[in-house]
Amino acid sequence: MKRRKLSTHYVIKVGITGGIGSGKTTVCKMFEELGVPVYYSDDRAKYLMQHEHHLIDEIKKSFGDDVYENCKLNRKLLAERVFNDKAKLDLLNSLVHPAVFRDTERWLEEQKERKVPYVIKEAALLVETGSYKTLDKLIVVTAPLDTRIKRVMTRDQLELEEVQARVRNQLPESEKVKLADFVITNDKYLDHLQKQVKDIHFRLF
Repeated sequence: MKRRKLSTHYVIKVGITGGIGSGKTTVCKMFEELGVPVYYSDDRAKYLMQHEHHLIDEIKKSFGDDVYENCKLNRKLLAERVFNDKAKLDLLNSLVHPAVFRDTERWLEEQKERKVPYVIKEAALLVETGSYKTLDKLIVVTAPLDTRIKRVMTRDQLELEEVQARVRNQLPESEKVKLADFVITNDKYLDHLQKQVKDIHFRLF
C-alpha cells in the first residue's frame, strides 16, 4: 500500500489561551465564522479520554478503575480526585496531553491539504504545558477575575470554592499576557470583541 505523501504547504499555527471563563470559546467561534479552522483541545481531550484505549488504560491505572462506569468516564469523580491535588492534576495532564498532541498533528495535516493560511489551536493550558512553543503565534484572551468566576459558576453550575480551586491550578493571566503576540480583552460588548478578532484575522490572513 502506498504511503500518503505529507503536504508541504505551510500553515501558520496560532494558539488561543486564557484563564478559565475568559471567553476563549466565544472568540474561537468568531474566528470560525471568518472561515478559520479551530482545533478545540479540551473537547478533543474529552473525546480521547472516552475513546482512545491506551489512554483509558493509563487513566484507570493511575486513578482507579471506578473512574470509568459502564465504559463511560465519570468526569465528576475524576475531577474530585485531581483538582485539589496538584501532583495528581500534573499526572493526568501528562497522560492526556501527548494523546492530544498526536491528535492535533493528524488534524494539522488535514488542514495543510486544504491549503488554509492559518489554523487555531484552543487550549486552556497552552502556556502551562509549554506547547505554545510549537506554535507560530499566541493569542491570550483576558477578562477581569470576578467576571471569569461568575461566568464559570453560571456555566458549569459550580460553587465559588470549586471555581477558585480551578483558577489556582492555572498560571496567572498576567504571566500568559507576557508571552502573547496578541491580547484580546473580553470585558465589554460582543461587537467590541468581534472587532478585536477581525483586526487579528486581517493581520494573519
